Amino acid sequence: MRSRDQVRLRTLRMALTSITNEEVAGASVHELSDEDIMKVLMREAKKRREAAEAFAAAGRADQAEAERAEGEVLAAYLPAQLSDDELTSLVTAAVAETGASGMPGMGKVMKAVTPAVAGRADGARVAAEVRRQLGA
Repeated sequence: MRSRDQVRLRTLRMALTSITNEEVAGASVHELSDEDIMKVLMREAKKRREAAEAFAAAGRADQAEAERAEGEVLAAYLPAQLSDDELTSLVTAAVAETGASGMPGMGKVMKAVTPAVAGRADGARVAAEVRRQLGA
């Protein structure tokens, strides 16, 4: 904050506000666990990615770049994302473990692989890989 990096300052303030809003949401005020805070930060990072895509599609490159920059700041506070190879091996192991075959077994595989992924890959990416392996 002292370095006057406006993008970082704006992004961290937004993240703190989101965390505070999550803490006071519901019937009573509660303190968030580290896992809950990671979920909030992942949700905010996903919002930034989607907003950047929407702005880029609308021809607003300057606003899309600002959203991407905010996403990069948030990414520094999140666990490293799984590579495609790591995700493929986790899904392959889950398919073997559950014995699922075909699309009806997708729920079982997702249930097995989701805890292993835990914030290191977007749910849509995981689901796409499960579909690919079960569909093949």
